[in-house]
Amino acid sequence: MYNCIYMSVMSAKMRYIELLSPARDYDAAIAAVDCGADALYIGAEGFGARRAATNSTADIARVVDYAHLFGVKVFVTLNTILYESELRAAERLARELIDVGVDALIVQDMAYHEMGLPVALHASTQVCNMTAEGAHFLEECGFERVILERALSLDEIRAIRRATTVDLECFVHGAICVGHSGRCYLSRSQSSRSGNRGECSQPCRLTYDLVTGSGEKLIRGKHLLSVKDFDLSERIGDLIDAGVMSFKIEGRLKDDNYIKNVVSYYRRKIDEALATRPDCRRSSVGRSEVEFTPDRKKSFTRDGGEYMFSGKRAGVASFNTPKAVGEYIGSVAVVGRRGLRIVGRVPLAAGDGVCFTSGEGVIGTNINHVEGDVIVPNRMDGIKAGMEIYRNYDHRFTQMVERSRIRRAIDATCRLMLTGDGVMATYTDEEGHTVSVERSVALEGSKSADKMRSVAEEQMAKSGDSIFRVTRVDVVGAEWFATAKLLAEIRREALSLLAAARVATEHTQQYVRGENSAIEYPVKRLTPQHNVVNSLSRAFYKRHGVEHIVEGLDSWATTVGERVMESSYCLRREIGECLKRGTKLRDTLYLEHGRHRYRLDFDCAQCRMSLVDCTNDKM
Repeated sequence: MYNCIYMSVMSAKMRYIELLSPARDYDAAIAAVDCGADALYIGAEGFGARRAATNSTADIARVVDYAHLFGVKVFVTLNTILYESELRAAERLARELIDVGVDALIVQDMAYHEMGLPVALHASTQVCNMTAEGAHFLEECGFERVILERALSLDEIRAIRRATTVDLECFVHGAICVGHSGRCYLSRSQSSRSGNRGECSQPCRLTYDLVTGSGEKLIRGKHLLSVKDFDLSERIGDLIDAGVMSFKIEGRLKDDNYIKNVVSYYRRKIDEALATRPDCRRSSVGRSEVEFTPDRKKSFTRDGGEYMFSGKRAGVASFNTPKAVGEYIGSVAVVGRRGLRIVGRVPLAAGDGVCFTSGEGVIGTNINHVEGDVIVPNRMDGIKAGMEIYRNYDHRFTQMVERSRIRRAIDATCRLMLTGDGVMATYTDEEGHTVSVERSVALEGSKSADKMRSVAEEQMAKSGDSIFRVTRVDVVGAEWFATAKLLAEIRREALSLLAAARVATEHTQQYVRGENSAIEYPVKRLTPQHNVVNSLSRAFYKRHGVEHIVEGLDSWATTVGERVMESSYCLRREIGECLKRGTKLRDTLYLEHGRHRYRLDFDCAQCRMSLVDCTNDKM
């Protein structure tokens, strides 16, 4: 495990930087490793915040075996809250995962801390890690890592770094929860499904009306809570300098092509940043070779942006659609009887998926045929001249990714010694693991030392389907002759043993977690939004000075009258009616969807918006 001390001056200690990829299943995990991930996060058979992305312990063991060959860490998401009846099953699953060699558990519920598990714990973003005080508390309690809330600014991240030495992980790409992580109950307010239980129904992507207290509808039927996706790919250097060590891609439900493309893209961006920072290096080994040029805009994205990274701002929502519109192509010039003439800077092709947008919404379809600047879509309904065109599915690029050969390999060298009594080959990988294989066999003199050396170098440099790339072969004793067949046999055995040596040195020592029992939790009273619903979690907080605990909101029969979302996103700011800037719109505001009604409360001091469930108050 890597822990660094960060100081105001450059530390002499090497900092290990990690690209962290999601893995929906075994195949996605292998794709992520091969494309350059330094770590994976994957869901187990239960207790994860994505119920649709679960894996058996046996499959996770297979992932661990492959990932550890490259020094890639495997973290398992057990980040739902636990009810009392689930504690034993959760602990049993956690210990099974530890037994197969996972490197850490990502948790929200402090019950896991109380179980005395011999493994590193990472405080999930669902712990709502937004303050220096909170991060410092978790560090003092023995958490190896704190996963930051996505709404933090760079300055806020720097403040957390100054107050802590714990590993910091942040999201850099993918979807954003509009509510602060772990503090959103919007799904629970509309159904029995809860985000804190891994079953969020994503009601933030629905349409809402914005209504005043007097009943006036200011906005009708828009996706008022749907925010754009995250993309901090141009800020990797800033984040490294701020003290972040793990860069997380969102998407445990995404397919293999998304993983291949996005991981490959961020591998390049992080490597570029590391090249100018001699005190930093990546946390795993092996170079990835992909036969396509990654482009993050070709994968699912809701017009990615930096959200609140540079401070609170407007322009982060997508009112017209919650879907991925993709890359901008151009506009519709003429609508014909069977096709469209377009003005565009990017060529389209049959099979592409496209969106036509206007102020009224989005129309999606596929392209059947293309002739020059004329396209024939699958359907024409609603498409008008002047509409903008976006491509959200690039058929040719997707095929290229699917067909591309992808390989990750670890550099190794070989020293081959030939004598009259036999052959010995010694292979050493880039981390210093070494194996030797020898054969006692009488060799005859070679007719040409130069030719023997050339044949030996060629044979011993081959790596086949192994995880190694042999970058240098030194031949000693080329005046003796060995057959290519014998050399190939020795090479295959040596590379197999070298891979086994890497696995054997993957230590599985128990993780001992220290805890400062005197550290007090930053607040004395826990609200329903702190998600305490079991005895172990209550014991944890009581031990750290909490005096009063209200049962977590997810266990309540109803959320009416309670705050069901807290957000750094502000609808007033988004529509130009910020209370701090002299707005004339002073009336109380509500969001309505069907029978559901929510009052909007605004904390201008902290620049935050909350939703309070007022469903029974709806007229």
